[in-house]
Amino acid sequence: MPSPKALILRAPGTNCDSEAAFALERAGAVTERVHINALRENPTRLLSAQILILPGGFSYGDDVAAGKILASQFEHFLADVLREFRDAGKLILGICNGFQVLLKAGLLIQPDDEGALATLAHNAPRRFTDRWVNLAVTPNTCPFLKGIERMYVPIAHGEGNFTCRKEWILKGLRQTNQIVMRYSAPSGNPNGSQDDIAGICDATGQVLGLMPHPERHILPTQHPHWTRDGLQTEGDGLQLFRNAVEYFAA
Repeated sequence: MPSPKALILRAPGTNCDSEAAFALERAGAVTERVHINALRENPTRLLSAQILILPGGFSYGDDVAAGKILASQFEHFLADVLREFRDAGKLILGICNGFQVLLKAGLLIQPDDEGALATLAHNAPRRFTDRWVNLAVTPNTCPFLKGIERMYVPIAHGEGNFTCRKEWILKGLRQTNQIVMRYSAPSGNPNGSQDDIAGICDATGQVLGLMPHPERHILPTQHPHWTRDGLQTEGDGLQLFRNAVEYFAA
């Protein structure tokens, strides 16, 4: 079985595409980094891949709102090909800024007539947060998270406060098993997210968005305490990317 191909989407301000490529290649994927302008010129280029990655960073400088400009391009220029990509059983992953893009483009939760049902607002307290966090994982139907129960990975964001417009929306996400990652003890909730939400998937499980950075904990020496606690076999984030690769090998 050939290795699956992962397309890593870049935009002005993206700065985690190299780490994402390293993680995927370590997991066994073939990677290609593509600029958003090139994809807009030839949207069907996406269909040659099996995995789409929206890495972290500050796309378009977060000038309007975090991820909003890139999300607008998704809605206006790439909606059809993204739908075709997902309907073909392929996988989409948005990390940090990529999560913001997926959510604001309606690829994780469909908007209604009043607009988006949820957003990623400014952290509470309102400041940029850069530290490591503990995650409790509930894989449900999400292939990226198969067999994962806990993770220890870093975060680095100023707008990661997951907030639903109404309480019934949050209840609906629980009922449809779309809440797949929560901040947990001992690190706790770093940004004020409702229900401690760190990541959600769409209704199919094929589209995953999360604020923490699994691509920054691939090697055991990336753990902040490895010199005191000893080396693990691998970093906690690697299994997420390996799951994506093995999903297509199965």
